[in-house]
Amino acid sequence: MEESVIFQWSVFRSLLAILQWWGFNVTVIIMNKWIFQKLDFKFPLSVSCIHFICSSIGAYVVIKVLKIKPLIVVEPEDRWRRIFPMSFVFCINIVLGNVSLRFIPVSFMQTIKSFTPATTVVLQWLVWRKYFDWRIWASLVPIVGGILLTSVTELSFNMFGFCAALFGCLATSTKTILAESLLHGYKFDSINTVYYMAPLATMILGLPAILVEGSGVINWFYTHEAVWSSLIIILSSGLLAFCLNFSIFYVIHSTTAVTFNVAGNLKVAFAVLISWMIFRNPISAMNAVGCAITLVGCTFYGYVRHLLSQQQPPPGTPRTPRTPRSRMELLPLVNDKLDDKV
Repeated sequence: MEESVIFQWSVFRSLLAILQWWGFNVTVIIMNKWIFQKLDFKFPLSVSCIHFICSSIGAYVVIKVLKIKPLIVVEPEDRWRRIFPMSFVFCINIVLGNVSLRFIPVSFMQTIKSFTPATTVVLQWLVWRKYFDWRIWASLVPIVGGILLTSVTELSFNMFGFCAALFGCLATSTKTILAESLLHGYKFDSINTVYYMAPLATMILGLPAILVEGSGVINWFYTHEAVWSSLIIILSSGLLAFCLNFSIFYVIHSTTAVTFNVAGNLKVAFAVLISWMIFRNPISAMNAVGCAITLVGCTFYGYVRHLLSQQQPPPGTPRTPRTPRSRMELLPLVNDKLDDKV
């Protein structure tokens, strides 16, 4: 009886973690699109900077004031030698995501972001010459095919937005690869990651945002009809962006890897549906099929990765120069759905 109650509580906690993660994630995406499209605040650098500032304050409060999470101490030298390069890529990643939202529909942007597993595998193969099991490569075929079909049939296609989303995938993959080498020895969670990287990202982005968008923001203040209510929405998106980071930490510790992978792909489908209901961007039948193929491919990729991680190499396997030293060499680094934060 007691075991049954514990199991039911575990299932309920996992479901609650997934739902609140979905809620924060989809709300942040929809709010950002609303800010660009409905509030006419077409300044992705400034929106990103506001998110970084809110996340910096939020992480400080959680770690230093409320002490909900312990601070992972980083040596001052490592902050510039290791954390700063990560923050730079982290900044580019978030900015490109907001730039893509400025020009293309949420449905198209979310589908392109699902291309990240493929860019991660290819970059590791090119940069590190890392060996991958043939099943990993096979699992990427539906992802690439779905992205191509979605791109060709997208009715609201914008080349600039498409390139921003695509390079955002590359930035996400680069951040993942850099984290493997630069953050070696530091076991960061999502809150400590934001605590160290968001302030540096604010420093990096602050001046470009002022130079590129400063005059436009000032003009928006003078010409927009409902400035104060719009500012509340913009600041709320920053607050929710930080809450998203906290929800990611919660969902990782409440679910298994397989559940997290499936939930992440269902989250994309949920975001696409909600965005279509709100913004009514045109979606053709073939476009929807391409999106579905991509999500199925991402789920299959996650399943293959999990399957390979559970396997042991058969005893007596002959070694060659191409034989991986361990089973983990067959696996790409993990980024999955964690890069929606901030």
